[in-house]
Amino acid sequence: MSRLFAALAAVALIAIPAAPALSQSRPNAQAFARLPDWSGAWTRDTGGFYESTPAQAKDPAPAPTSPRLIPPFTPKFKAIFEDNLRRIAADRYPDPISTCGTPAGWPRLLATPDAYEFVIRPEQSWILSENGPNIARIYTDGRKHPPADELWETYTGSSVGRWEGDTLVFNTVGLKGVGSTILGRQGVVMSDKLMVDTKIRLIEPDRLLITMVLTDPEALTKPWPIAFTFKRLPKDTTVWDYACAENNRNPITDAGQTLTLDPSGKVMDLKTEGQVR
Repeated sequence: MSRLFAALAAVALIAIPAAPALSQSRPNAQAFARLPDWSGAWTRDTGGFYESTPAQAKDPAPAPTSPRLIPPFTPKFKAIFEDNLRRIAADRYPDPISTCGTPAGWPRLLATPDAYEFVIRPEQSWILSENGPNIARIYTDGRKHPPADELWETYTGSSVGRWEGDTLVFNTVGLKGVGSTILGRQGVVMSDKLMVDTKIRLIEPDRLLITMVLTDPEALTKPWPIAFTFKRLPKDTTVWDYACAENNRNPITDAGQTLTLDPSGKVMDLKTEGQVR
């Protein structure tokens, strides 16, 4: 019997492949050393999205009447945009994230007035927003987007890319469109065909340049370029998480009206429409 067990053990040792060395399965120290320093907390210099070149990225935001704030819409989405402007004028433009709990989505995740952290590794990077729940994951391990039958629309989509020297380059698809996400409260929305090409790199020790090209065959007649910067906050800055549902004093009615509540939860608006969701 002991000879049989010995023979079986010998066969098992031959059949089981050796586990890969740890250095082969994980990024090594040299891969980490090549990454730029994006440590600490960050905040965006200007809010909103508008047509801009890298050379204009550090300029003040254009005036509210600037044509740079209006993408090159197709007739269908120009009509949607104009209807949104009428809703804004009447204070009836529902912002999905005002319900408190809905992610801002991509690329609006990068336009909140809060603190951010960037966690970068050779095989993936994360963009963490203090305004939750907002997390973008960018995979740089060589993978491709999931096949079409496995790629359903989500708020942040699928982001894959690569490092080109000190620049993070990635492509984002699989996004929810109009009705679920908006680019901002200026009335700009895109379809679920939106594709975003993004580049992020340090242009100064404490300044990140982010350039994007939005391509949407349903909403845009041509690609729409965007550029803006983030600035690094002081070293002792702590990024906290919060959810506006904890103290949501601006609920939205079914009619799309944003209400204002007093500290006791009583509606302060003189006139209200619809029921609070």
